[in-house]
Parts: sequence; C-alpha cells; structure tokens
Amino acid sequence: MSYYSQATFFTSAPDISHLKDDTGIEVAFAGRSNAGKSSALNTLTRQKNLARTSKTPGRTQLINVFELEENRRLVDLPGYGYAKVPMAMKLKWQRSLGEYLQKRKSLKGIVVLMDIRHPFKDLDQDLIQWAVDAGLPVLALLTKSDKLKSGKRKAQLLMARDASLAFMGDVTVHTFSALNRQGLPELESILDNWFGRIEAPEADSEA
Repeated sequence: MSYYSQATFFTSAPDISHLKDDTGIEVAFAGRSNAGKSSALNTLTRQKNLARTSKTPGRTQLINVFELEENRRLVDLPGYGYAKVPMAMKLKWQRSLGEYLQKRKSLKGIVVLMDIRHPFKDLDQDLIQWAVDAGLPVLALLTKSDKLKSGKRKAQLLMARDASLAFMGDVTVHTFSALNRQGLPELESILDNWFGRIEAPEADSEA
C-alpha cells in the first residue's frame, strides 16, 4: 500500500491566514484551474474523490488540507488563472499566496502543475519565482502527458527543463499523467524526499 493512500481530509480554509498547525511538514499543490491538480492528487492517493474535481475549473476557492499522518500534510491550493472572479479577489489571493510561501514554516516544497502543452505561463512563473525566492524546492509537474506522443512529450520535457534553469533555484521538472499514472513513481520519490522518508531521487524515466 502506498504511503499516500492513507491521506484523509483534515480541514478547509478560506484563505492562508485561517490555516492552523504550522508544525511538522506539509507539501502544497498549486496550478492553473485546468491543469489537472485534483486528478493528480487523486491519482497520488489512490482515491477517486479525495480532491474534488469540478466540471467548471476554478470553482473551488478553498484551501483543502489532507493529513497523511500526524504532522504530515498535503495542501491543495485553489486553482488560479481561469476562475471568473473579481480582480480585487485575485490580487488578494496572490498576496496571500506569496505570504504563505514566504512565512509558512512547515512548508517544505511545492508542486506546480502545468498542462504539458502550455507550460510556464505568466502566473506559473510568478509562483515558481516566489517559491525560489523563499528558498523552497519546486517540482514543476507537466500534466496530461498522455495527450502527446512519446517524441513530442520528451521534447516538451527537455524544453521545460531548459526553461526552468532561468529561475536559478531548486526546480525539478517531470511529466505526469493521471490517466495512465506515467510519472507517478517520480512524483512519489520527490515527495518522499520532502517528507524526510528517503534520499533525493535520481534522474527521471523520460530523460
């Protein structure tokens, strides 16, 4: 049984300031509203409905926290860049997110999910740069890799890895598919490292 299959819902918060228990280790998942974040979390935890998927991307604006064991948490941050919300709300969320990345002591890493066909859009780059500036390791996860044939998938991966060098930080890039679980071992290996369960992983199977 996977370590991550024991994840259970812990709490929801309307914004960063309402998160409690800033102890132990937590890893956050973030991405554009149509990047497949909920599907990736459900695949990781082997649970169909742990992270609720919505037919309307961007509808869920709560921070959802899932507990793996005491003082070990996965944090599902609201999707960005798609939801039809007022600009003032978007700016408030961006400020809160920046504060979370910079001040959350238990945060040990962030997974930024991006559609492999459209990686590193402006908001993705902002988020990664915030994390790098805060000294956090980042896993840029290129989702929906099953949408591309092998050659194109590898080309996109190499291009994304080259682009990630510009952040001048601890940014790792892997491909992922919730449909066929491609990239799941690499995701688990990096999370294991962040949670202090194993040493850092070697190269990825797509390399």
